[in-house]
Amino acid sequence: MRPGAALVALGVAAFASGCGGSGAADRTLIVSAASSLEPAFTAYAEAAGIDARQSFAGSDELAAQIRQGVRPDVYAAANTSLPEELHRDGLVARPVVFATNELVVAVPAGSKIDSLADLAVPGTRLAAGDRGVPVGDYTREVLSRLPASERDGILANVRSAEPDVGGIIGKLTQGAVDAGFVYVTDVKAADGALAAVELPRRLAPQVAYGAAVVDGAADPAAARDFIDGLVHGQGTAALRRAGFGPPP
Repeated sequence: MRPGAALVALGVAAFASGCGGSGAADRTLIVSAASSLEPAFTAYAEAAGIDARQSFAGSDELAAQIRQGVRPDVYAAANTSLPEELHRDGLVARPVVFATNELVVAVPAGSKIDSLADLAVPGTRLAAGDRGVPVGDYTREVLSRLPASERDGILANVRSAEPDVGGIIGKLTQGAVDAGFVYVTDVKAADGALAAVELPRRLAPQVAYGAAVVDGAADPAAARDFIDGLVHGQGTAALRRAGFGPPP
């Protein structure tokens, strides 16, 4: 797992009191979730009184861990394809789509960069998600819709391919790059340190998040309650406050 991937132990209250389902008062719920979900999921667990240990990293990295035998109770990804692939392989239950997000170009507050075209200017330093990481795949989807000259110019300026959005945000806040492709929720979580350059509607990808109960979960009922809360409960409220949209 990347340095800085958070393992957050939250609360000691009964899970049933937070989500209204069969509880997990005597154990800790284990959640593996995409890095971009960290603020929302942390707030959800705190508000709902869920005793949860949450691991945040790249969705593909967490999926690979499940394939290698790691068994959290809940897996939540920044796309729908990874949980669907795990479901087809019998490793998780049928996924639930619980939120949407928006891919943007993040820049330091006060930056003069205000369009995709600016990213192709020679000398501009960019960070993007690596191939196979949801944010990286969404970025490549956007670039594939650009004229070849603009696409090639942007790709030539990529200085860092990161394993998750946390790495991209880190490069931005450290001043190592001038811009990076992240989600609008990541910009909001930066508390004014970053600004978002929106993508033209014709280029913007549909960013949807899927979650599933992991096969072999120690408490599948509590895991289902957690996911239920993302769709119609305190998790929904936490997601909206963090800037996520409703499921498509």
